[in-house]
Amino acid sequence: MWHALCRVAAAVGGRVAARSHTSLLPAGSLRGQGARADSAAGRKRSTTAMPEVNTDNLDEQQVQLLAEMCILIDENDKKIGADTKKNCHLNENIDKGLLHRAFSVFLFNTEDKLLLQQRSDAKITFPDCFTNTCCSHPLSTPLELEENNAHGVRRAAQRRLRAELGIPLEQVTPEEISYLTRIHYKARSDGIWGEHEIDYILFVRKNVTLNPDPNEIKSYCYVTQEELKQLLEKASKNEIKITPWFKLIAETFLFKWWDNLHNLNRFVDHEKIHRM
Repeated sequence: MWHALCRVAAAVGGRVAARSHTSLLPAGSLRGQGARADSAAGRKRSTTAMPEVNTDNLDEQQVQLLAEMCILIDENDKKIGADTKKNCHLNENIDKGLLHRAFSVFLFNTEDKLLLQQRSDAKITFPDCFTNTCCSHPLSTPLELEENNAHGVRRAAQRRLRAELGIPLEQVTPEEISYLTRIHYKARSDGIWGEHEIDYILFVRKNVTLNPDPNEIKSYCYVTQEELKQLLEKASKNEIKITPWFKLIAETFLFKWWDNLHNLNRFVDHEKIHRM
């Protein structure tokens, strides 16, 4: 059984004050509002006609984030434009080939335990799903468009680690984030929303201070390899939900990388895009 052995985060001022963690999921629920919105992106839009979708029943804060401008790319990860997060995540557009740039962060502490999160019920895509430490998108802004050694993506990861998990910027700098490789995947969340991304895989090994945003994260915990295998087994029995990108990465690459946290250079491949 999965008992809540992680210590529960206590609500403080709309966010939470994280206490020390042991292991095993699920962690205590993180409820409440008042989390800050992310930095705004540029306003240049794609000229493609986009469908109208009613968002009245969605979380207000998450709807505000739908205006962010994501980076549109071709299947070789070459920038071809920009469009809103909303348009990038509509299945109607995805079915026509709309593809954007994204990243997935895997953060380990110095005990080599992986920090997982459970996405909040407010999330528009894949709510309530367990996933890796942080998953998001670089924005179509000069700092996050920089492609040399994925500097833009790594800056975006630093930004979202703070926005979602409350990790101070100085605790995880872009230089401390290792870019391994990329995967290309597509997945439907429901009949309206989905994902179609080239996803940069980023690793961090460091102890950090956590102050998660309850509008983004429902629960979180550090896990060992064995505990993650137990979680994946429960997901295979539909006892819990995990995100499709995390499932793909865990089943294909993650444990091999985890076994070599101190020698990840051998797995760095910035040329290949793994089609999943």
